[in-house]
Amino acid sequence: MSIKIDRQKCIGCGKCLEACPGNLICKRDDSKAFIKFPDECWGCTACVKECPVQAINYYLGADIGGKGTYFNTKKEKNILYWHIVKPNKEEIIITTNETEANKY
Repeated sequence: MSIKIDRQKCIGCGKCLEACPGNLICKRDDSKAFIKFPDECWGCTACVKECPVQAINYYLGADIGGKGTYFNTKKEKNILYWHIVKPNKEEIIITTNETEANKY
């Protein structure tokens, strides 16, 4: 499991760098983000949730049934939209309210 950063979408804001607990994301000379050691990604999705332009996709490993499935997120106020794309191009959106995330 790892992330892939789309250089075309990346705006160089640096939010992913700040969010990554493993300090695995760096910036290139053009300020675009990249993951330095993809194999060391913990899969915490912190960078995915912080990216304001959906430039970071998190790929689910085949070992957990992903087989090419990936997701990214979009945030609007307290609502987080999880956009999941399967290999057959089927798309699923899961909506969560961050204010209720730790309710239980």
